[in-house]
Amino acid sequence: MRRAETVTFGGSGLDRAGALREDAQAQAEMWDRGQVLALWKGRPLLQAGQSIAWLPSAAPLAGARETAIFLGMSEDMPVFAQNVSAWVPDQAIVPATGFFDAQVQTHPDLPADHGFHELRAVIAHLSPRDAELCATARAVMEWHRSHGFCATCGAKSDMTHAGWQRLCPACGTSHFPRTDPVVIMLITHGNRLLLGRGPTWPEGMYSLLAGFIEPGETIEAAVRREVFEESGIRVGEVGYLASQPWPFPASLMLGCRGEAISEKITLDPNELQDARWVTREELVSAFAGTHPLIKPSRKGAIAQFIMQHWLADTLD
Repeated sequence: MRRAETVTFGGSGLDRAGALREDAQAQAEMWDRGQVLALWKGRPLLQAGQSIAWLPSAAPLAGARETAIFLGMSEDMPVFAQNVSAWVPDQAIVPATGFFDAQVQTHPDLPADHGFHELRAVIAHLSPRDAELCATARAVMEWHRSHGFCATCGAKSDMTHAGWQRLCPACGTSHFPRTDPVVIMLITHGNRLLLGRGPTWPEGMYSLLAGFIEPGETIEAAVRREVFEESGIRVGEVGYLASQPWPFPASLMLGCRGEAISEKITLDPNELQDARWVTREELVSAFAGTHPLIKPSRKGAIAQFIMQHWLADTLD
């Protein structure tokens, strides 16, 4: 797919400098001159919701190097991420449930235009580099939060390798950040594509069908299985389009296209509230906000990216 890596969270060319993660001396030297991205409860610290508000490593909020995650080298600048979720604000926001949370948590020691933003609310405004750094930091921090104990023996594990491993001091097992592969698919039949909506989604929200890949399953098989299970539609030829890291909490979205070989929709009500065939003309109307049923798709998500390229005939 042309321009596949222009999808949000991908393609910024970040040098992750993996070879430096085990070099304690290099880490110490880079920390002294580096910049730190602070995240509070998974929310990156941004300036005016448009760009990362970098902290010098000497700033109190930047914390200690031993608890920071080394993100890599950005334009020859060492960049780190620090989890500051232990900070308790005097006036804390109450995170909203659902797909979108536009609230901003401010900090008394920072400028007024600095705030912790829900990443999904601002991804369309970030540069490719800032988006990749925020996604990486959020995903790795969430992994540390949820994988603090050894899966082999149950002992509490320790963060090592500049945040990219956890080591069990009891049995010596090393653990690595995980990514869950998900297929998300543009299923077409002539001039129409298949859209669906989950039972708890906001009114008017439709998207491409998606689902997790199961152990021992190929991407192509997962596409056919998920589409059939959710909608009853049979899929023939399957092809890969693009991918997107999706750190909510730790998925890799594998965008695919598939040709439907059946048309009748039979819903699985546990998975979908509705599914329907939508023509190109209807999708243009939905993107413009004039469709009577389907609202514009979420900016920054790979579903919108793929549908836009389908409309522009730039998938190949």
